Amino acid sequence: MISSARDRVFREAGGRIIAALVSRFRELALAEDSFSEACARALEVWPATEVPRDPAAWLYKVALRAGFDALRRRQTHARFALRSHEGATTDDDTEAFDALVIPDERLRLIFICCHPAVGIESRAALALRLVCGLPTREIARAFLIPETTLEQRLVRAKRKIAEAGVPFEVPAVIDWPDRLDAVLSTLEVAYTKSHEDAAGTGPHAAYALEVLELSRTLAQLLPTEPEVLALAALIHFAESRRPARLDGNGEMIPIADQDPLRWHRPLIGEAAAFLARVPKREQDQPRVMQARLQAIWCARRSLQEPPPWPEVLAVYDSLLKTRDDAVVRLNRLVALAEVSGIAAATAEFEAVDGRALGDFAPHHAVRADLLRRAGRVEEAQKAYGAVIALVSTSAERRWLIRRANELSGAARSPISPGPA
Repeated sequence: MISSARDRVFREAGGRIIAALVSRFRELALAEDSFSEACARALEVWPATEVPRDPAAWLYKVALRAGFDALRRRQTHARFALRSHEGATTDDDTEAFDALVIPDERLRLIFICCHPAVGIESRAALALRLVCGLPTREIARAFLIPETTLEQRLVRAKRKIAEAGVPFEVPAVIDWPDRLDAVLSTLEVAYTKSHEDAAGTGPHAAYALEVLELSRTLAQLLPTEPEVLALAALIHFAESRRPARLDGNGEMIPIADQDPLRWHRPLIGEAAAFLARVPKREQDQPRVMQARLQAIWCARRSLQEPPPWPEVLAVYDSLLKTRDDAVVRLNRLVALAEVSGIAAATAEFEAVDGRALGDFAPHHAVRADLLRRAGRVEEAQKAYGAVIALVSTSAERRWLIRRANELSGAARSPISPGPA
């Protein structure tokens, strides 16, 4: 359908187009408004015809024209607009679109969003909204905060950028430390969103290769920064497993059941090289330990080798000392159940504060699995129902539904996969 294709273009190309517009106009609000106007124009034109052969270039050209029109309407900018950008909306701009949206342009915009003038709690969220086009709902869920709180932070952040006169350029390397953690968090969350759909058909799947390239670019720019190297390693390790994350029926395959023979070994080699460059004294950094977790799994050569649960649990135990949060604890519980048993994992699960995790699908998934393995069938069925209601990606839903239907009594009232 045209509408679904159109919406996909808006979502997937938005970040690249806004990055290119910011580079051209040096003004964040103008870039956003121009892209919105281009999308509105597409809503009028595309349903009556067809999606253009290169819809992203079409949107960029229309947004560029809208931006220059807005500049001309501003009396203080009229001379600049007419003198500096004469003929700027010709077909040459459409042809030049790909050159303007190379990964470095997106990296530039991420650094702008992570400027010290913006509150620490808002930097990564702003970059995810503008560069990746993630809906505020999903960003809020990723940071486990209310959506209204995030919306208020984003408004304040954009106002700060405008008031502070933030320069629209990648800062000097000496100024990177104040922004780097937020930059890395942006890439981390963006990749997580792309990776959460095993089938690679989710709304954010296109981020995967772009974030992979951005992580590689950042590692080239900062070749001795431990957490930069660690994030590049983590993303390369995770992406190497993509070919084995789906079975022939379109169902997700958990990491312990993935066939290592299907993993992409060249990417694993690149990841290992990044991780090997991290100094030993930096091994307790959170992202370094997360990369080590991926490395442990990717060292497995075949399904005949036992899953490395003891090593995984040991790294999670160390990670908790520097990053003790609900997400880390939930992931650790999966390994704990395999190593120490269901009773030990259940006791620790009940100690996790779940008040902020009401709509966090992994929280319900871990609970459902613990209840299933403990033989608490009715409770497990309810828990599976809760997580299935929160998961929209088809591969994950199929796997969860099969697990739920394997419980006693499933033959009498099986769960249907539904339309997802």
